[in-house]
Amino acid sequence: MDIIEQEQVLIDQGILYCGVDEAGAGPLCGDVVAAAVILDPDNPIEGLNDSKKLSEKKREKLFPVIKHKALAYCIARCTPAEIDEINILNARMLAMSRAIEGLNTSVGHALIDGNRLPKELACPGTAIVKGDALVASISAASVLAKVSRDHDMVELDAKYPKYGLAKHKGYPTKAHLAALQEYGPTDIYRKTYGPVKKLLEVKAAI
Repeated sequence: MDIIEQEQVLIDQGILYCGVDEAGAGPLCGDVVAAAVILDPDNPIEGLNDSKKLSEKKREKLFPVIKHKALAYCIARCTPAEIDEINILNARMLAMSRAIEGLNTSVGHALIDGNRLPKELACPGTAIVKGDALVASISAASVLAKVSRDHDMVELDAKYPKYGLAKHKGYPTKAHLAALQEYGPTDIYRKTYGPVKKLLEVKAAI
């Protein structure tokens, strides 16, 4: 993965920077998960890419490698209750801010996937559209966020086996919506999301 212009400026100025991404905006349940990663330029990681372009097997293989080789990383979350309170956009931004703040070292800049920055960052930042496919540290963050969230859903599946969470990871598949209709939402669900909100309204009207 080539170094892009924004990275080169930071490197030329000797500024320590992290890559940041999040996962889990679309699912009906569970946390939204973000990660911030500072890579070691002297210890590159082969095979990094946007987590959505990698197979689950490849993501799982990269997950411990990134954690081992990175100079620093942090994985942070926003809960379903927080998502319902501040909406998913703000929850995504907050989770990313938490990931940056949780790094065990101070960074001078954050390269963030997407087209907007969190309002309150612990350092200056740059939003990079499709950054998870352009910047190695953002790619690494996307893998940590995605795999961490998938692991969360497997754990929740053990607690709530009727919903099939380990398979669809909380996304509104036909099977998930059918299970939700049959069993109703639990406290892990995002109550402001359309299908969940509709079920709760019907239940309240009965």
